[in-house]
Amino acid sequence: MKIAIASDHAGYQLKEFLKGYLEEAGNEIIDFGTNSPESCDYPDYAHPAALAVESGECTTGIGICGAGNGMQITLNKHQGIRAALCWIPEIAELARKHNNANFLVLPARFISPVEAADIVDVYMKTPFEGGRHQKRVDKIPYNIPVEGEII
Repeated sequence: MKIAIASDHAGYQLKEFLKGYLEEAGNEIIDFGTNSPESCDYPDYAHPAALAVESGECTTGIGICGAGNGMQITLNKHQGIRAALCWIPEIAELARKHNNANFLVLPARFISPVEAADIVDVYMKTPFEGGRHQKRVDKIPYNIPVEGEII
């Protein structure tokens, strides 16, 4: 699997750990930065990673920042991204099964590397259920309604 990965300074160490973990499992990792624990701005790394997933260059993505909120908010500005902030494996499973999440976001300040690996494993192995969930996922991108149209 080809995986985009991005973090800010707070997520840098966890990103580096997960890169090695995922590469050992045979995945190809495209690292969009940051490349040090020096203070930086998460959108600078989130946007290029999101574009790689939207375009199909990468199969999925992982974003990491301190609480996960900034990365998730930024990623979800992209119409083709469904980024899910996950701090336990069960949330990652439901994000994939029910929301067809294509970007996993992790809160580096609140989980250990071992917990992150468990979350990543569940996220990567869980398929989208489709069915009744597909119509909901189809409604996620917002299209400005034409006058008189009900959405």
